[in-house]
Amino acid sequence: MLSLNKHLTFVYRIAARAVFLIFLFIVAGAFQTAPSQTASSPQTASDHNESERSDKLTGGHIELADFAPDEPDIRITLNVPSFRLTLWQNGKEVKSYYVGVGMKEHPLYIGDREATEIIWNPAWIPPSSDWVRDITGVRPGEIIKASDPRNPLGKMKIPLGDRYLIHQAAKMTDVGNLVSHGCVRLPRPNLYDLAEKTIAARSVKVSRKRIEAAKRGSRTLVVRLEEPVPVDINYDTLVVEDGVLHIYPDVYDRGTNRPSRLRDELESSGVDVSNLSEATVKRMLRKVTRRTQFVVETQSIAEGHALEDGRLIPLIPKPEGRKHQAAKGN
Repeated sequence: MLSLNKHLTFVYRIAARAVFLIFLFIVAGAFQTAPSQTASSPQTASDHNESERSDKLTGGHIELADFAPDEPDIRITLNVPSFRLTLWQNGKEVKSYYVGVGMKEHPLYIGDREATEIIWNPAWIPPSSDWVRDITGVRPGEIIKASDPRNPLGKMKIPLGDRYLIHQAAKMTDVGNLVSHGCVRLPRPNLYDLAEKTIAARSVKVSRKRIEAAKRGSRTLVVRLEEPVPVDINYDTLVVEDGVLHIYPDVYDRGTNRPSRLRDELESSGVDVSNLSEATVKRMLRKVTRRTQFVVETQSIAEGHALEDGRLIPLIPKPEGRKHQAAKGN
């Protein structure tokens, strides 16, 4: 009996070692076959608290480019506190748009999503949520056609999965505000522009005639994308971009604008903070309002002139100030 137990123990040890070796081979194979990031693809933030515009990801320079049809390497990014959505192609910024996002009570999802289709004249099926029940004349689960004035989606939606959408803004004042129940709102001209650039980049087989008919009428047009377009939604209130620090308002009250986080952001971006006192850091953060951002060159921070050289600017620039938006691909 003792001999049998020893034999079984030996067999179990051999089996355990075999399983462990197989596990190591599988892990090693996964690392060897994992696709590497191409030179043309921009880096993305791993924790979704890093803006896609951060110098730590771009190397200190964002290259601008005109949109090119039939070039399918595109992606969309959005930093919620800046209300800025950007379309990238081949790792370069093609166009930026300013948007409205979800309210504090219904915040926009932070993380990776995918756009799989574009829908003109979408119907709206109200979810079974408390806010829907508070709307007079709307029942959860009913199908509300595009032509119905109760439909809040407007002329277009771009689904991002799990009921999250990019859809038409109800009015221009949606931009730069917390206005939706967890969706991204984009003014109609910009939404059309984003959709048509996406379709042209991916060489989707849909005629201009059908698109124009959908714009004029109320018949639903669904255009499916063979390969999903990556959508990276992040939340970064402290961004060093092209050698300039941007402090955005903490619109969801996540506690991100703290002195320790600002100092860490500067140090991790290679900024000399030896001349930056704790009192100055606190004053810089206090300057930010819901409608403004504080900006200052990192060189001024290193020289100890952060408050003297820094300035408050509007969170959403005036239309005439959106140089790149006006210049690229209208």
